Amino acid sequence: MPIKSPTALAAALLFICSSPVLAKVSVDPDRIVADVKTLASDTFEGRAPGTVGEERTIGYIIARMQDTGLEPAGPDGQWVQTVPLLHTTLQPARTMAFTTPAGAMPVAQAKDVYVSTVRPDDEAVIAKAPVVFIGYGVDAPERGWDDFKGADLKGKVVVFLVNDPDFAATKGEAPHGKFGGRTMTYYGRWTYKYEEAARQGAVGALIVHETEAAGYGWNVVVSPGGQNYDIVRKPEDLTTLRLQGWISGDAAKDLFAKTGLDLAKLRADARKANFKPVTLKGVTFDADVPVQHEQIASHNVLGRIPGTSHPDEVVMLGAHWDAYGKGAPDAQGRIYRAGANDDALGIGAILDIARVMKAGPPPQRSVVFAAWTAEERGLLGSEYYAANPVYPLDKTVANLAIDILQTAGAANDVVLVGKGQDTLEDDMARVAATQGRTVTPESLPERGLFYRADHFSFAKRGVPVMLLMGIAGAADLRQGGRDAGQAWIDAYTGTCYHQACDAWSDDWDMAGAVQDIDLIGTIGDELANSRRWPEWKAGSEFKAIRDQSADRRE
Repeated sequence: MPIKSPTALAAALLFICSSPVLAKVSVDPDRIVADVKTLASDTFEGRAPGTVGEERTIGYIIARMQDTGLEPAGPDGQWVQTVPLLHTTLQPARTMAFTTPAGAMPVAQAKDVYVSTVRPDDEAVIAKAPVVFIGYGVDAPERGWDDFKGADLKGKVVVFLVNDPDFAATKGEAPHGKFGGRTMTYYGRWTYKYEEAARQGAVGALIVHETEAAGYGWNVVVSPGGQNYDIVRKPEDLTTLRLQGWISGDAAKDLFAKTGLDLAKLRADARKANFKPVTLKGVTFDADVPVQHEQIASHNVLGRIPGTSHPDEVVMLGAHWDAYGKGAPDAQGRIYRAGANDDALGIGAILDIARVMKAGPPPQRSVVFAAWTAEERGLLGSEYYAANPVYPLDKTVANLAIDILQTAGAANDVVLVGKGQDTLEDDMARVAATQGRTVTPESLPERGLFYRADHFSFAKRGVPVMLLMGIAGAADLRQGGRDAGQAWIDAYTGTCYHQACDAWSDDWDMAGAVQDIDLIGTIGDELANSRRWPEWKAGSEFKAIRDQSADRRE
């Protein structure tokens, strides 16, 4: 770990000497830092899929896996699994405006709206499409909830609220509890809302942005710069949405007011089960936006340590290699959004866990180390693998994921994402105790972080999962407590998340990150050397899926 002064050195030595030593996995922070510095350097050009940055990144990760002694774990004995992606980039709009009873309301990309497309069209054209407000856009029969009420949305633009109906409901107010209280369900995710809009035949979808409900600011919304990615799909499987994205809170309020509607009142109405879609009378949307599109071959990198007695059973540890590539210069002139923490640090972590495990006795089960592509574009690399698994998912013991770790120092706790989902959280508590740490549930479950990292591609197919994500809650730091942990989150998410300043810094203190990496590595090692199968807990929406394949596991 970086040491900045004799006092810091003494504190670090005290931490190392006073902390219980894990029996299984203990990583080397210097090796991890070296990987981070390399992957986040300008040489890798922000690690965008389909670029020279990808070529260099893939080559580097393969070389590191080879040096560690891993075997190729991709299809046909290859190091990579090819992921066919559609890459689209919007050009300046010829037209993008609402027509309202109060007159034309032009909207500017990145200011009033932020839209993109995942269709392989030369133009994204919407002509005089009626606009309909659908509340939270939830169709959940198992929860007795339907925001659509049979409305015909074919050829229309739909406007949704972000998050789900429980988000703004106060305790005791219906429907509080139907959607997990403050804990976001999958119905609150923007990905679900776009998918549902397409199922209903809409041609456009806009989500009203609110920083608190979304979990991030407008700067994060616009950070992809008009680009989008999707897995290459057959023509019959393409989304109906010509444009999808966000409308700023101010622009939405103005739009609704121009047709005599009060957005604040509609927000409250949308929290009631009897809510019905509201057509914005006299409002239509027009857009004519040129689109550059291309198909690219991106890649997941997969390496493994084969199991000795149960090689067909697989423990997976993963992180994503991609970041946001090149963007506009920041205040310091930096153009590469290199994702040093998000997620070069995760890649460095799994590479060093692999080194430690390979140096030990061979595991009973196979251990696969995955570096996913296109996480930042919608979990596409892990989604492609989960839909086309190299190793059967019913024999995949667990998927353990690292995506952003706090770099502000040693902590008294570890933050749990997705409380109540599966028994891996019990393993987390047990191993954390050997480190002298406790478990703290994520502080803002309404942000839905459980649905926002690569492990979710496996969870929704029934594989038990664990995610370590440093922005899920303020760590109780040994220096400064939870206030210091929150200050780190505020600084990172407020300034550097998906921005050029997510770069390596000598200010990083790796002690807390190392605690988390040792913890998840130890759990992976234990699972690889046991007959134990983690299970979903009662009440998890993923339990029934896993139960269907129970007879295929010993």
